[in-house]
Amino acid sequence: MPRPDPLPSPRNSTVRAFLRILKWLGLLAIVIAALAVYLVARGDKTVDASFLVAVALGVGLTVLLGTGLMVLTFLSSRSGHDEQVSPTHIESDDDE
Repeated sequence: MPRPDPLPSPRNSTVRAFLRILKWLGLLAIVIAALAVYLVARGDKTVDASFLVAVALGVGLTVLLGTGLMVLTFLSSRSGHDEQVSPTHIESDDDE
């Protein structure tokens, strides 16, 4: 008798969503880094290649880090982990 496919766990679907978004963010970071290198090279013709590599890595990694952290915050909020950590109410000692 065939068995039905098991339901995907919320953790696996969250990881898959993060990896899917991370691919697009990687492409965005590459495009923005290329644009930054183009603008720097266009502005000064005597720029060394090592400086252009440093600009590309700095801009690309900064965009990737910033957007990656925002995606993690969004996915954490969407998964409900934030509500599990914070108390829903605070008990006070004034009930005596």
